[in-house]
Amino acid sequence: MEKKILSKQEIRKVLELLNQLYPDAKAELNFTNPFELLIATILSAQCTDVQVNKTTAVLFEKYKTPEDYLHLKEEELGRLIYSCGFYKTKSRNILETCRILVEEYNSQVPDSIEDLMKLPGVGRKTANVVVSNAFGLPAIAVDTHVFRVSNRIGLANSKTVEETEKDLMKNIDKDMWTKAHHLLIFHGRRICRARNPLCEECPLTDYCLYFNK
Repeated sequence: MEKKILSKQEIRKVLELLNQLYPDAKAELNFTNPFELLIATILSAQCTDVQVNKTTAVLFEKYKTPEDYLHLKEEELGRLIYSCGFYKTKSRNILETCRILVEEYNSQVPDSIEDLMKLPGVGRKTANVVVSNAFGLPAIAVDTHVFRVSNRIGLANSKTVEETEKDLMKNIDKDMWTKAHHLLIFHGRRICRARNPLCEECPLTDYCLYFNK
């Protein structure tokens, strides 16, 4: 019978190998506080971290608090974030999020996934990114890389992002959730690409279900 998922022991070994390959794996978005990370993550939807970092390098110089953003009109903010794509929607979401932060959270970013998901433009992935990277809480944000790589290798066996997150939370030790998220993203960007994965360079071929199929 075809194997659908690795054992917990094999998954630990896979993460160990990834950790050796990417000892410095961490968030590639630049930020200095939870608010900056929240804005950067909203901007990162359908956009590369490299492009977001170019945009926020200018943006964060001038706009440091939710109040600062509320002096801007939607069109003005749109021009500043234009290069990140979907600038109209993102501009509207950011300004509405800033308004809610000022009015309901004393201008502080909440540290719970549930509260974060009430903010416009913040889905579960963004909320997980913020709680894990800004507040150090264990979470696994499932983006396209995490989804693809974890289901390919056999850390998860799911058709949806939500179910993949549940699989990973079940199969990975909780203290490794955040680190695993970064390791899988690094691997997805560098070796386990969507098209033409570089299997010949991959240290995981002994375990990978995709490779061994």
